[in-house]
Amino acid sequence: MAERSTAAVDVADNSGDDPLTAKAETAATDGVAEEQKTAESTAEATEKKAVERQSGEQPSITAPELHSGHKLARRYRLEECVTRLDGFSSWRAVDEKLRRAVGVHLLPADHPRARSVLAAARSSALLGDPRFVQVLDAVEENDLVYVVHEWLPDSTELTALLAAGPLEAHDAYQLVSQVSQAMAAAHREGLSHLRLTPSAVLRSSTGQYRIRGLAVNAALRGITAERPQRSDTEAIGALLYAALTQRWPYDSDAYGLSGLPKGIGLLPPDQVRAGVHRGLSEIAMRALANDGATASRQEPPCTTPDELAKAVAAMPRVKPPEPEFTAPPEYQRTTYQQGSYGRPQPRAVITQPVIVPPHPMQSRTGRALKWTISALLIAALGVGSWQIADQLIGKEPPVDTPTTAPPLVDEKPEPPKPLTISSAEEYAPDDKPQNPESVGDTYDNDSSSYWRTKSFVGGPVLAPYKQGVGIVYDLGSEQNVSSASIALRYGGPKTAITLYAADSLSPSGTPDSMKKIATVETSGSTANPETKTPVKARYVLLWMTSVPYATGDQYSRAGYKQAITNVSFQGTPR
Repeated sequence: MAERSTAAVDVADNSGDDPLTAKAETAATDGVAEEQKTAESTAEATEKKAVERQSGEQPSITAPELHSGHKLARRYRLEECVTRLDGFSSWRAVDEKLRRAVGVHLLPADHPRARSVLAAARSSALLGDPRFVQVLDAVEENDLVYVVHEWLPDSTELTALLAAGPLEAHDAYQLVSQVSQAMAAAHREGLSHLRLTPSAVLRSSTGQYRIRGLAVNAALRGITAERPQRSDTEAIGALLYAALTQRWPYDSDAYGLSGLPKGIGLLPPDQVRAGVHRGLSEIAMRALANDGATASRQEPPCTTPDELAKAVAAMPRVKPPEPEFTAPPEYQRTTYQQGSYGRPQPRAVITQPVIVPPHPMQSRTGRALKWTISALLIAALGVGSWQIADQLIGKEPPVDTPTTAPPLVDEKPEPPKPLTISSAEEYAPDDKPQNPESVGDTYDNDSSSYWRTKSFVGGPVLAPYKQGVGIVYDLGSEQNVSSASIALRYGGPKTAITLYAADSLSPSGTPDSMKKIATVETSGSTANPETKTPVKARYVLLWMTSVPYATGDQYSRAGYKQAITNVSFQGTPR
């Protein structure tokens, strides 16, 4: 039963379809609609069923009467029926040839959606993207159509994850990033899902998200959409919304989640639950900006998975939470280690005194030998003293030569001088640089050229969306760095800059691990960080953590941003 809860195919859940804007013009996969129309035009029975559907009468379709132990193609042994709905059934099975678990969809060959299911399965199998649960086989045999796909018993449905509570910001970021990139790749090949629900997304034990039922789930249900890319994008936004709030972003309950209160409209996730990541909340609203929903913070809506993937990539990367270590329990001593508790007291033992023999020098012979040695030493000292005195008397007294002390020199520290910058590179520990090709414009002594940051929505402090932006400068050799002069393009509160001593042009650590040289905050267009104690360094990191608000220009829109026109360092050679 554990396998069934984590890897069963989601085709039985009918809730939550309406908000996903599914419509009936374009098929889920390219060519499926044409094949279905061709089949209906050539088969008289199918035409009759189409007439019955148009008149409002649904034909009675029964799932194939199979049982556990039945084999398909003398290879796939059916084990457990997972779903039986609308003329088809889904099973957990065993591939006896490769000795592994698989999933199987079964429906009669004369089912009105049999042709579209086969076409969708074969198109999905050709994609071969590991981010999707792979279709292994799609066969029509003995009046049956069956689709065989991977079975992932070590993965967990997003439905089960959300039942335990909302996801952490890092997990939600990984969810929307991986799912949007995968669906963008599928749409580039002409494939859409149209059934992206929490049970269609699996998370492996390594944190990798995988999508099942690409094109096939929609074909089994007969779901089509006029704009499949917008439908899938809105579905991804709904998944992110649910991951952040543990609520379904509409006024109806679905997939085990409570909907929003009726009559209030679509609220941003950070207004539904406290502590929601602001950037992810904005991404969810931009993805849900379809059919009247309004995007937040004046950002354009995302209408395709590719646009959504680019919007996620442009936001600051969400770091995983710090691991929590519990303190070990206090050491408890056992009764055995606590001494004599619980044991009889030992009897006192009377020890006999031990007679120690006298020291050899304390005997009669020893005392005589001691006095003899003392007399010889006294005689030797007398002779030595007489010889030394005779030598001293026979020599003339030495002449005292006056010594002159060197004159005192008033040493003053060498004044700081401009230091030469040989090269520079942009420093981006989050792998999202700002403007690396313009780094050289910051030390070319040309006030008209500059290096600029991107325009940020929040500010002036960049954290937590971005820890900072900066440039590493190479002074050619190790120098005693004492100060810097930095010309800025935008004034206004506030610009915060800190200088650090780095170990290379591409430091491996974060600024917190580097030695700080100086820091400064300014509201003007110049910054002059300075230290009283020069720091020896060859590579100097200029790290900016706060930027002012500026209007838009030809390069970027209005927002919190800064640009550096010229940088110079002062100090003394080592």
